[in-house]
Amino acid sequence: MKRTHLPLNGLRVLDAAARHLSFTRAADELAVTPAAVGQQIRALEDTLGVVLFRRTAKGLELTPEGEAGLEGLRAGFLQFEEAVRAMQAGQSSKTLTIAAPRDFTAKWLAPRLAAYGKSDPELRFVLLSADDNLDFTQANLDLAICLAESAGGHEGVALAEGAFVTVGRAGGAPAMIGWPGCPGDEGTESVLRVADAGLAVDAAAAGFGRACVPALLVEADLAAGRVEIVEAAAPSPKGYWLVAPLPQWRQKKVKALVAALTA
Repeated sequence: MKRTHLPLNGLRVLDAAARHLSFTRAADELAVTPAAVGQQIRALEDTLGVVLFRRTAKGLELTPEGEAGLEGLRAGFLQFEEAVRAMQAGQSSKTLTIAAPRDFTAKWLAPRLAAYGKSDPELRFVLLSADDNLDFTQANLDLAICLAESAGGHEGVALAEGAFVTVGRAGGAPAMIGWPGCPGDEGTESVLRVADAGLAVDAAAAGFGRACVPALLVEADLAAGRVEIVEAAAPSPKGYWLVAPLPQWRQKKVKALVAALTA
């Protein structure tokens, strides 16, 4: 069934004018001029085909037609308010659903989320493994982290300048450890192939060989002395990006998390 177009602005003005029985006081409430209130009422009367107010010696009075619709109108406004509160409930939630590559979650993201969580004991996190085809609607995601050249079709910010560094362990084998997406991976014979850059770092730490991985990913392992740099960092078009569609990006909880992760 086709819905009737509702003149919501005019109905809102009608509600205020009916409560105050004064265009002037209604205008004060709505932060408009009395003339604007009068124009809205006249337009509403034209749309509905009825007279809503009459001026008498005692002042402004509602007509029976105007009186007849008020109860339903006010009940409708209350339902609108409840609907808006329901839609905003997600904004007040302190649960953040984040998708990221598993190796990045383990080596970089998880410790920072743990530290950020201490700022508010009500914060909750749901961590998902990211893939190349992020579906924010299906997964109900708030934010995603991906290794890419840009934010793609989403809003986003880079966590750091894109750079790859080759790491290994003192005395470890000189051969390279391969993983999907590492620079120069195609056509190169590797002493070991693993599923992701994080496993490549762990294999390098175990002495299997050297791994060329995103510089941001290996920061903690370098600081802990598990591996050392054997080739200086080289710029790369790919880096880790925080991304989300515009509606999610605008959420206060997402803005706060992005600020914390990029500080």
